[in-house]
Amino acid sequence: MELSTKNEKRLIKIGERLRELRKKAGYKSYENFSFDNELNRVQYGRMERGANITLASLLKVLDIHKLSLEEFFIGIK
Repeated sequence: MELSTKNEKRLIKIGERLRELRKKAGYKSYENFSFDNELNRVQYGRMERGANITLASLLKVLDIHKLSLEEFFIGIK
């Protein structure tokens, strides 16, 4: 299933928000963040680049940052 341009842009914004949160947590590298938090390095890297992710994956990362869905999505511009 091909994603529309509108959805691709939304996914990129989600990835940008994840990157912002990682950096705010003091991690320069997504690889170190994923290792320290027992996430699949390749999968997490894709998440930050705006890949189509599952809600379960997103929720796992939000739990690491101690954020609710509302808090996460409010931060997306």
